[in-house]
Amino acid sequence: MPKGTPERTAARKEEIVSACEKLYQTMSFKEITLKEIGNVTSFSRPTIYNYFQTKEEIFLALFELEYDRWNEDLEKIIAENDYLDRQQIAEKIAHSLEKREQLLKLLAMNNYDMEANSRPELLTSFKAAYGRSMKNIYAILNKFCPDMKDDERHAFVYVFFPFMFGIYPYTSVTEKQETAMTKADVRFIYQSVYGITYQCLIRLLSR
Repeated sequence: MPKGTPERTAARKEEIVSACEKLYQTMSFKEITLKEIGNVTSFSRPTIYNYFQTKEEIFLALFELEYDRWNEDLEKIIAENDYLDRQQIAEKIAHSLEKREQLLKLLAMNNYDMEANSRPELLTSFKAAYGRSMKNIYAILNKFCPDMKDDERHAFVYVFFPFMFGIYPYTSVTEKQETAMTKADVRFIYQSVYGITYQCLIRLLSR
């Protein structure tokens, strides 16, 4: 671990994650390397190893940041509303995910390899952010759907969270993929993040 103040360490980590995030806007996970990330930071590439040992650890930190951002929106739903009917719940959660395309893109990746190639303490930190999002969804259901039974809430969470892994592939189709589906005679109907998420949520809430 590098020497320095906790503030300096946190600032260096934030710069590395921000560099990765910037590259991820135009490059794929496979294309991004530690060298590429180092090229857009203010310090040398070997310095990155003082903070992250693998590319997967940097992406896991970005993943955690995206869950933190989503959690802020979920907690606003809880704090800023005294009452929501089920349609409004679906609308607000769907709108919260509509802003988190990067989270959905990361969910569509091979998370197994990302987690397997990260140190336990970083994985634990990520799981805390992920777990907080599950707790926030439970809190929304507890507050606004008091008539739901515990098993119904559990069923909601364990359908919706796996569903989130498939949102990005169904809402972000490349020209290459669209051409291939046309040639394969696969009918594709464009879905927005809000639209596909709302339809899932309203069905789960109406059960």
